[in-house]
This record gives sequence, C-alpha cells and structure tokens, in this order.
Amino acid sequence: MKDGHVHTAFCPHGTDDTIDEYIQRALQLGYSEITFAEHAPLPEGFMDPTPIQDSAMAIEDLDSYFQTIAEAKKRYTGKIKINTGFEIDFIQGYENDTTDFLNKYGPLLDDGVLSVHFLKNKSGTYDCLDYSPDHFGKMAKDYGSVENVHRQYYQTVMKSILADLGPYKPKRIGHMTLANKFRLKYPLSNECTGEIIEILDKVSELGYELDYNGAGTAKPLCRNPYPPDWVIGEAKKRGIPLVYGSDAHQVKELGQGLEYMKIKK
Repeated sequence: MKDGHVHTAFCPHGTDDTIDEYIQRALQLGYSEITFAEHAPLPEGFMDPTPIQDSAMAIEDLDSYFQTIAEAKKRYTGKIKINTGFEIDFIQGYENDTTDFLNKYGPLLDDGVLSVHFLKNKSGTYDCLDYSPDHFGKMAKDYGSVENVHRQYYQTVMKSILADLGPYKPKRIGHMTLANKFRLKYPLSNECTGEIIEILDKVSELGYELDYNGAGTAKPLCRNPYPPDWVIGEAKKRGIPLVYGSDAHQVKELGQGLEYMKIKK
C-alpha cells in the first residue's frame, strides 16, 4: 500500500504534526510506502496570489526538509519505504524557473507529483483555483462561466504534461480534476469530457501516472476523488498507472477516501 502524496509541517497551510507522527499512523494503516511530497518553493518572481501567500514551503526550509526525511529513513529502515518528494507546481510562464529548480534539487528526490493550482488569467496575473468557494465564484465571473474556469484548468494541465521541464520532471499528474473541488456549489452544465479524454490519451502516450487523490472525498463541496470514477474507468482502459494519494495535510487525513475508492475500484 503506497501513499504517493503526503504533506508535512513544512507546508505553511498544513499542520504541526511531526514526520514521526505521520509514519507511525502510516504503519497503523498498513502502508508499505509513503512519499512526502511537500509543495516545492514557488519560482522567484512569482507572486503567490493567495491572501496570506501560504501556498508553498519557503526555500530557506529546503535543507531542513531534506534532512528531516533523511533522518526518518534511517529510523524506519526495514519498516516502511520513505520517499523524498515534491509536489511541483506547473505555472504557465515560469517553465524555465521550474526546470532550473528541478535540475538543482531533482537528484535529491525519490518521487514527485506535478500539479496545477494557479491559472493565468486575461490580465496576465494568476488565480489560485482551489483557494476558496468565494474566490472560485469570482473566477467564474471573471472568466465568463464556471465551464470556462474548468476549460482553462484542463488546458493548463495539458500544458504541464507537454512542458519540457528537464530530466527530473515528475511523471505523476496530481489531482487532475481539482477544478471539481467546489462542484456542488458551482455545478457544470457541460462536463469537459473532451479535454479530460485528451489529457488521458497524452498521459498514456507518454507513460505517465495519475495521482488517484482521496482529498476530494473529504471536501464538503466535492465529495468525489480526484479524478472521479468515470475518469478512473477511462484511465484503466488506457493502462494508465494509478497511485493513491491521500494529499494529507495533517496526520488524521492519511488514508482519506481510501475506503470509498477501494469500493469503487
């Protein structure tokens, strides 16, 4: 049992739970492998659009992050496989900065996730797609419709898949339907099936993986995994590897969605 997407106390919008508390809980749940995939520092010059700018870890914490996980690997040798990882943000327009970061730190990584949280809008600034229901509603007005937000999201996911980010680019696409986070408040009249199928075809063609993310099952305005069942069915038809990710930001979230997803699988 692998959990390929776990956050830590190094995440400023996360928790104070320690790495040891995470691993002890992982062992209780029967995990054989866990990837700490902290939000990598955002590119220099990119302005985090969230109100308190807490989307990612500070670059000053990188050495401590690597050291903390390295020490945990030693303590739990033979008990659980621990991977050092990042959740890398694909930010349109910052591809070169992201490549430089990966070229520098990629050799230190065992695993990773490539995700989209930020969308470039018409004014050339950025929106954080999953920050809050109210902000998503504002985006829907600014972009012209809820459907336009979803389309912009999937177009950006496709750009992330196609982007040349160097040899250390993560090959697992994070929560590919994150645009559904507030779907019960902002329902789609026309699901972006075409865009999703195109993404799956490209993921399959390139031999990438999907983050089968349980966090959406715990979100009150989503109540579905990322991606939902029909997308998982299409992914399986294409032979795309699925890697469960709790996307836990605190210990109690380890394993979230897993029971539902096991039933549906």
